Amino acid sequence: MVKTAAFATPPPVAEPSTLSLRRVAIDTWRENVAYLHRDCPVYRAEGFQALSKVEVRANGRRVLATLNVVDDESLVGCRELGLCEDAFAQLGVDNGHPAAISQAEPPGSIPALHRKIAGERLGHDDFRAIVRDIADHRYSKIELTAFVVASHKGDLDREEVYFLTDAMVESGRRLDWHERLVVDKHCIGGIPGNRTSMLVLPIVAAHGMLFPKTSSRAITSPAGTADTMEVLAEVELPFERLAEIVREHRGCLAWGGTADLSPADDVLISVERPLSIDSPGQMVASILSKKVAAGSTHLLLDIPVGPTAKVRSMPEAQRLRKLFEYVAGRLGLVIDVVITDGRQPIGSGIGPVLEARDALRVLECDPRAPNDLRQKALRLAGRLLEFDPDVRGGDGFAIARDILDSGRALAKMDAIVRAQGARPFDHNAPQLGGLSFTVSAAAAGVVTAIDNQQIARIARLAGAPKVQGAGVDLARKLGETVEAGEPLYRVHAEYGADLEFARQASARGSGYTIGGADELPHVFVEF
Repeated sequence: MVKTAAFATPPPVAEPSTLSLRRVAIDTWRENVAYLHRDCPVYRAEGFQALSKVEVRANGRRVLATLNVVDDESLVGCRELGLCEDAFAQLGVDNGHPAAISQAEPPGSIPALHRKIAGERLGHDDFRAIVRDIADHRYSKIELTAFVVASHKGDLDREEVYFLTDAMVESGRRLDWHERLVVDKHCIGGIPGNRTSMLVLPIVAAHGMLFPKTSSRAITSPAGTADTMEVLAEVELPFERLAEIVREHRGCLAWGGTADLSPADDVLISVERPLSIDSPGQMVASILSKKVAAGSTHLLLDIPVGPTAKVRSMPEAQRLRKLFEYVAGRLGLVIDVVITDGRQPIGSGIGPVLEARDALRVLECDPRAPNDLRQKALRLAGRLLEFDPDVRGGDGFAIARDILDSGRALAKMDAIVRAQGARPFDHNAPQLGGLSFTVSAAAAGVVTAIDNQQIARIARLAGAPKVQGAGVDLARKLGETVEAGEPLYRVHAEYGADLEFARQASARGSGYTIGGADELPHVFVEF
């Protein structure tokens, strides 16, 4: 009798496990985050680890995310897959939609990252691979940090800065306005109250030049241009609507986050800001990639120089200028770099409502308008107007002044504000925070220094820019005399805790130095 071998029945092939999606209302700031319960059967079966990269698929779409493990079913249940707000929005589904999760493949650019960490010089294809993986959210925060620190420590050479910038342009959409001359203006930052864009834009647009201004929100400052414009009008508009406004009014002033321009830059900024890393190469790549992607053909760049500005000396400013000019030239972008006075804040108000008040006063030629803001805006607008081949060199300032003084700039700004969706605002009685205190001079003398960083910090502690009416209203500027007990500035806040934080900070250091007129710092201006 022949015995036949007994074979066990093979187990059925398991279908891919699906979980129910759940939107977790956590803002993770430019990082896709997924949440699984520790007792989730998929978590145990797949061998996931916290902080590993996972791929989530639903609705024919996929997102890459960093995994967080939770133990509280009120956050995410055992049969649920949680996603942070940004990641959830990318899938375009409702709560409860089925989704699958799996381990994500390691980024293909990791070998190039390791070479940069080792101090090697990378090529164009290396940067393309790294930036593509960053834009696709394949890098963890640790890997992103390693790239940012390695690039900062190794100080990218000018070729590498060009490679990085070009790769960042390629990572998102690139706009084409189908015009020969598309202008933009940018300041490298670090100067509170420097809201010249809200004046330069309507002047240049009223002249007829195309000026699609997409601006950022504040990250470490008391207000970004988009935060201040939001006091007057909507700034978060679909790109298609913004394009209509630009075509009709020759300009816009909106938040740039909806246009998908250089998306890798937004991811890198989420790491650079907490580390306070703003190396020249990364700054150039960040600024120029956004401008080129936005379709700009001509750019005016403002580099303020001063003791508490980002750039502290003229030699440093000249080196940065040359780097901007080299990379812009390689990208086919015409650039005019100006070095300006960065010794103190520009204008009187610091914070969204106060800065909007100052800008409107300049546009309306109000005698209370801060003259330094008016003069700087006119000089910048004049330089931009001189990109127009029909404007002779040196004539731009006079043309800009005529457009402003005639009311044409105000009319243009009013039209753009209405097109974007006007919000009620009375600059004669702005909606400032209901709580306030005054910082006064301890001694008589001349204002010889104003610390940009300390004044910005006090304004942020008071609540700006999250609280639009919070901020600092300056009463004295450089070179002005003051008697003991006279006000230097007034701080506005909406909440008692914010007011107290700002009060404590100003008590530790007002940000003002009072001395003799001969102690005023030297000014670097190239207008």
